Amino acid sequence: MNSENIKLPKIDFSHENQKPDTLIWNQVKIQVHKALVEYDCFEAFFNKIPIHLKKSIFEFSQEIFDLPLQTKLKNISTKPFHGYVGQYHPIPFFESMGIDDSNIPHKAEKFTHILWPQGNPSFYKTIQSYSEQLSELDQTIRRMVVNGLHVLTKNGQWKNIDPTPGTFTIMIGDSLHAWTNCRIHLPYHRVLMRGNETRYSVAFFSTPKHGYTIKAPEELFLTFSYTEEGLQCESALKTYCGV
Repeated sequence: MNSENIKLPKIDFSHENQKPDTLIWNQVKIQVHKALVEYDCFEAFFNKIPIHLKKSIFEFSQEIFDLPLQTKLKNISTKPFHGYVGQYHPIPFFESMGIDDSNIPHKAEKFTHILWPQGNPSFYKTIQSYSEQLSELDQTIRRMVVNGLHVLTKNGQWKNIDPTPGTFTIMIGDSLHAWTNCRIHLPYHRVLMRGNETRYSVAFFSTPKHGYTIKAPEELFLTFSYTEEGLQCESALKTYCGV
């Protein structure tokens, strides 16, 4: 399967006067729509998260995964693929650590005490601050997206993303795919491991709260929820719909 390098569109969300229905809001919204139509994703400049905070997140990521396995296993969740994930034979070098509601101070602190019973104030303050700012970016993008897009291009080719330092890569998931009546294409993505260097990544997921139903405009009638079986499918949404 051939692959090629591409540069994703870069969109600036750092404008101080970026409020709904303003000129700058509408200009950025047009860029978001265009990027999703052509590339299914884009890079976001967002200066509310300073460089030192981004650096701290990755430093803490290394600290977390250097903890003993028995300590990491204490992060348990009843939801599939939340909590600690790892020790899978097909992907023996992969680990992930889910932190639910990390933008809420007391929940970030509660998670911290699971791994560090004696406490680790620096960690939970860092993860909470980072998540809080990303949550603001998430809310902004969702408000811009839901107004509707049109035809999406899909060529079925894997392309290597050439990221720009200091940006966040924004991808649309199943919820917005369904919410927009499949007008927005959700891009499949993968990570290829090369060389001997350990690789860390930090992802911020915006997901429906457990037990809640996504409510869309009347003309967008499709709703669904995740199951562990569905998460093993290439497209949980298509499996749910039987298409």
